[in-house]
Amino acid sequence: MRIAILALIALAAVPLASYLVEALRRRPSTPPRLEWAPDIPVRWVEIGGSRLRYIVAGSGPPVVLLHTLRTQLDIFQKVIPALSRRCQVYALDYPGHGYSDIPDAEYSPELFVRAVRGFLDTLDITEAVVVGESIGGTIGLLLAARHHRGVRAVVAINPYDYDAGRGLRRSSSLANLLFGLNGVPIIGATVMRMRSYPVENHIFQGGVRRKGSLPPGLTREMHAVGNREGHYLAFMSLVGHWPEWEEVRAEYGNIGVPVLLLYGDHDWSRGAERDADRQAIPGARMQIVPEAGHFLSIDAPDEMVRNVLEFLEGLDGEG
Repeated sequence: MRIAILALIALAAVPLASYLVEALRRRPSTPPRLEWAPDIPVRWVEIGGSRLRYIVAGSGPPVVLLHTLRTQLDIFQKVIPALSRRCQVYALDYPGHGYSDIPDAEYSPELFVRAVRGFLDTLDITEAVVVGESIGGTIGLLLAARHHRGVRAVVAINPYDYDAGRGLRRSSSLANLLFGLNGVPIIGATVMRMRSYPVENHIFQGGVRRKGSLPPGLTREMHAVGNREGHYLAFMSLVGHWPEWEEVRAEYGNIGVPVLLLYGDHDWSRGAERDADRQAIPGARMQIVPEAGHFLSIDAPDEMVRNVLEFLEGLDGEG
C-alpha cells in the first residue's frame, strides 16, 4: 500500500514539475534582422488582430512562400536568394509560429487560411504564385479552390492532407510516440512542457533525407521559438486539429488555376496519397524530386528553385 501511494505521488509530481520547467524556460527576444540575410528588412503586418512577421525580397512576378507546421519563414533561407533574383518573394510566419503573435485560438486549417488570405488582401498581392510546403501547400490549394484573387497558380510541395493529418508521425518512431500522446489528458501536455532540444532536433531531422541539410542555427532557433509563452499550447491545438487537413481535400475539385504538385521521393506521404491529390485537382501536374524529404526547401533547394522557375516560365508561355 505504501509503495502504491509513493508511486502515485511520484506520478503526480511529474506534471507539476513540468509546469515549473515551462515557467523557467528562457523566452527568446525577437531578432531585429535575419541572421542568414541581414539586408532583407523584417516587416510586420496586423491581420485579424495579430501581428505577423514577414519579409519581401526582389522584384518581378509575385511569389508567396508558405512554410510547414512548427517552422517559420526562415525555412526558406536557401531558396529566397535565388528566387528573389527573378521574382518578388514574400514569406511570413503564421499565427503561433516563428515570431508572429500567438493568439488564444483554435489552430484549425481555417485559422491559417484566414491569416494568409488576410495577408494577401492587406498587402494587395494579386496574381501571385503561391508556393507552399506541407500545410502551406494545402493552404495554397484551399485559397485556389475558393478562387482568391491573389492566387494565379499554386506549387504545392508535399501537401499535408492525408492519413487524418498524421503525416508527421511517420517521420520517426519517436515522433510517432510523442504525437500519439498529444491528445491524452495530462500526459500529452506534460510531455510537451518537458520538451528538449535533442528531442526536437531529432524530430526536425525526420523531415530531411540528405545528411547535413538542416542548418544547426535554424533548428536551434526553432527550438528557442518554441519557448515563447503560449507556443506549445498553440502547437498542441494544431495537432488536435490534424484530421481537418485531410477533410479539406473535398474542395480540391473547385480549383481552376494551374497546379504543380512537387514531392520529395522520401516525403511522409505515400504514392497512393499523392496520386489521390493529382486526380482530385483538375489539370494538376506532379513532379518527384529524388533523394529528398518533407522539408524540400532545405533538403533540395536547387531542385525546388528550378521546378518553381520552370513552372513560372510555363505560366508566362501560356499567357
